[in-house]
Amino acid sequence: MVKQVHEVFALFEKAKTREEKVQVLKNNETWALKDIIKGSMDDKIQWLLPKGEVPYEKCDEWNHPTTLLKKHKDFRYVAKGGPGVAMAPYKREKLFLGIVESIHPADADLVCKMINKEKPVKGITAKLVEEAFPGLL
Repeated sequence: MVKQVHEVFALFEKAKTREEKVQVLKNNETWALKDIIKGSMDDKIQWLLPKGEVPYEKCDEWNHPTTLLKKHKDFRYVAKGGPGVAMAPYKREKLFLGIVESIHPADADLVCKMINKEKPVKGITAKLVEEAFPGLL
């Protein structure tokens, strides 16, 4: 079964060795996971959103209507160079709030870290990511 992105990062944090951490990433590879990593760590990706704390209402953990595994595709609308460039800023921000308010709150926190260019999880490095997903960064 495919795990939520926050569940993969929880396993990553529990892994004791570098090899185990790489294996956790490889074994749970999804585009949503790679988008969070790339969006957080790749300086070439710029977000068309205000920096700082995101004012949103967290969804109930047990009752979120969708998942980051489905909603990650909408990141293109809030990234520089994507189709959202032509949108009015308030529309982009509303679309972004729709993403974070509809997914698991732990995944929403990861998305907010991503747009602020914070590492998604302690211990993740560009070298480790390159080992797990060559060419991602």
